[in-house]
Amino acid sequence: MNTTDTQLSKQSCAEIDALLAKFPAEGRKSALLGALNVVQHENKGFLTEDLMDAVARHLDLAKIEVYEVASFYSMYELKPVARHNVAVCTNISCMLMGSQSIVNHVENKLGIKLGESTADGRIYLKIEEECLAACAGGPMMQVDHVYHENLTPEKVDEILDGLE
Repeated sequence: MNTTDTQLSKQSCAEIDALLAKFPAEGRKSALLGALNVVQHENKGFLTEDLMDAVARHLDLAKIEVYEVASFYSMYELKPVARHNVAVCTNISCMLMGSQSIVNHVENKLGIKLGESTADGRIYLKIEEECLAACAGGPMMQVDHVYHENLTPEKVDEILDGLE
């Protein structure tokens, strides 16, 4: 999807419509989080104002409702980031299971800090991910919407080295 497009792709519309089908007609806003995920994923990991406007039109919501959600939740990026989005959970459960050592390992391995992208544009390391709801599998991280649990530095290396 071109970042200047004002229309959603057919694929995005189909995925959003499938989300809408799960809710009563008066509950269209319930599909907003999923709709933003769909559009962000298709747009290489970030949302533009035009895309948020298109989501608002598709869901018949006010633009401000979409902007509020997109700017509130840490899962949405409002500026371009690297090809792969890496989020290490640092909430209390994962912290107690060693997530800070995983964050340190990723930063050292990639030569970047939280909130930065690698120089080659390959990996973006999110500033913070409050909770990814996989507490029993900590420490854990999400890479491009895929969960990786019970991390060790060796597992992290294997995952990151496998990203193109």
